[in-house]
Amino acid sequence: MFRRVVYIVMLLTAMTIYVMQRFSLPLPFLINNYVNDLLCLPLLLGAMTFLIRRLKKDNSFQFSIGFVIFLACYYSFYFEYYLPKVNPRYTADWIDVILYFSGGFIFYFSEKHKNTRLS
Repeated sequence: MFRRVVYIVMLLTAMTIYVMQRFSLPLPFLINNYVNDLLCLPLLLGAMTFLIRRLKKDNSFQFSIGFVIFLACYYSFYFEYYLPKVNPRYTADWIDVILYFSGGFIFYFSEKHKNTRLS
């Protein structure tokens, strides 16, 4: 139950930041530029884990560390290398890369800790 509440709070936070950005409402620099990058992979991996667990009827399913690293690499490449070259709306920022990996690792190790506790 606690994990669901944390997930919902993260989702609402990310959505609020996104909506405020779309309406050009002022946000503090760190929140405007970095919070959603940190929340991106935990939200994505959380949703994917939820769906796979329901479809497979396997509550112990967990992504491998290799998949989490692959996804962080993919997002880093796509959003911080490729898109800034083809769309002026995007800018490359190495801090975002660190945040993608940090969010992925936080998700992975919190899931691993949860599954270890349940075993």
